[in-house]
Amino acid sequence: MDLIVDANILFAALIRNNKTSDLLFREELHLFTPEYIFSEVSKYNSLILKRTNRTKQDLKKFWNILEKQIQAFPLSEMKARIKEATKISPDPKDIQYFALALHLNASIWSNDKALKTQSKVKIFSTEDLLRHFDLL
Repeated sequence: MDLIVDANILFAALIRNNKTSDLLFREELHLFTPEYIFSEVSKYNSLILKRTNRTKQDLKKFWNILEKQIQAFPLSEMKARIKEATKISPDPKDIQYFALALHLNASIWSNDKALKTQSKVKIFSTEDLLRHFDLL
């Protein structure tokens, strides 16, 4: 299953070693994200460190693993889908997720309920994926 990973999923995995973290490493999932997400999330390292049980060193190791696990796409690769994504994205901050989903014909993994208000791209929450894999 091809999934575009939203930043809120990365935050959840970085803060806690939980089912979200486990899902990120399922062989059945092929994970992608817009390139800017890694730099965007890294801006919050100090906040993540305050909220996590991970040490700074463990967080850095896990972050490096995530960067290898999730394939990042530059805006230039999905640029042709931005106009369409703008029309369907409920939030302007999510346009690149939708553009990449359209470009790859993939679903989006996000816990943002507002994304489910459109019907063009399938949205999976973490709970939806846990149900899909019979992990609940």
